[in-house]
Amino acid sequence: MEYLHLHDTLFSLLGNIHIDINFVATNIKDPDVIGQMQNAWNNFVKTGQIWATLTGIIIGYLFKSLTSYG
Repeated sequence: MEYLHLHDTLFSLLGNIHIDINFVATNIKDPDVIGQMQNAWNNFVKTGQIWATLTGIIIGYLFKSLTSYG
């Protein structure tokens, strides 16, 4: 009986909720998604951020290894 009462209460609360979803149409200026990804990757490599990322991963792994017990 408790389950039925809880179910009826939730249904009465949630049954009156109306959800309106509006989609906004925008104009896409550059539809070349793959080209944008290539440009972003080339910029990532050209500016040296890849080396900073790899260095951070290695130092973080070493720090975790040295500070963990077991």
